[in-house]
Amino acid sequence: MHPLAESDFNMTHAITSAQNIRSDAFVCPKENGFFAHDISCDKYWKCVDGVATLEVCGNGLAFDDTDPKNNRENCDYVYNIECGDRLELEPPISTPHCPSLHGVFPDETKCDVFWSCWNGEASRYQCAPGLAYSRESRVCTWADQVANCKQEEVGNGFICPVTGDVATGAFSRHAHPEDCRQYYVCMNGNAREYGCPLGTVFKIGLDDQSGFCADPEEVEGCQDYYADSGLDIKQLSKLGF
Repeated sequence: MHPLAESDFNMTHAITSAQNIRSDAFVCPKENGFFAHDISCDKYWKCVDGVATLEVCGNGLAFDDTDPKNNRENCDYVYNIECGDRLELEPPISTPHCPSLHGVFPDETKCDVFWSCWNGEASRYQCAPGLAYSRESRVCTWADQVANCKQEEVGNGFICPVTGDVATGAFSRHAHPEDCRQYYVCMNGNAREYGCPLGTVFKIGLDDQSGFCADPEEVEGCQDYYADSGLDIKQLSKLGF
C-alpha cells in the first residue's frame, strides 16, 4: 500500500474556487446547506438564509454529496466521487506533472514515482523498493503487477535466473548484489525486493536459490554491515529484533 494516504488531505470548502454566482433559478431546499448541482459534478449550491450561491470545486476535485443532512461542504478528488448523472466537469488546467490542479498522478516515465498535486503545485513521491505506483488502484503495489513498468524497473532491474520447470507459485530467494540486508524473491519469473529485519543480513542457503536472515557474523563479507550504524547488534538480538 502506498506511502501517501489520500485521506490525509482535508477536502473542505477552503480549497474550492468559488464563482460566487448568486442565482434565483435554484430554490434552496432549506435555508442553510450545500446541495449538488443537477448536471455538474464539480459545482454545487451553497445556501445561506435561503439565498443560493453557485460554488465550484478546485480543478480536479468534485463535490461530495453523500451527507444526507446537506450540512457538509466538501470537495474530494474527482476519482473518489460517485458523480452519477452529474457528468459535466470544468476543463482540466494542467501544470508540470499535474494533468489537473488537484490529484495524485503517475510520473510520465518512471513507474515507481508519482506526484501529488495541490492547486497546481506538484510534490514528488517514490514508492518503496520493489513497488510501483498503480494507475488503477492509486497506491504503490508490487512492480510486477503494474503493466506500464519496464523489466529493468521491476525489482530494481534484478533479473530472475532461469531455473527450468518450476511449479506455479514456487519461489526462490537470491542475495542482493550490493546490500547485505536486502534480497530478492523470484516468483513466476518476477523479482520482488525484500529486506531482513534490523540487525540481520541475508545468508545464502545450501544452493543459490534459497537463503534466510542471519547474524552478520555468520555471513562472509557482511560481518561489518552494521559497524558504522551505532547499533548494538547483540542488544537488538536480546530484545527480539
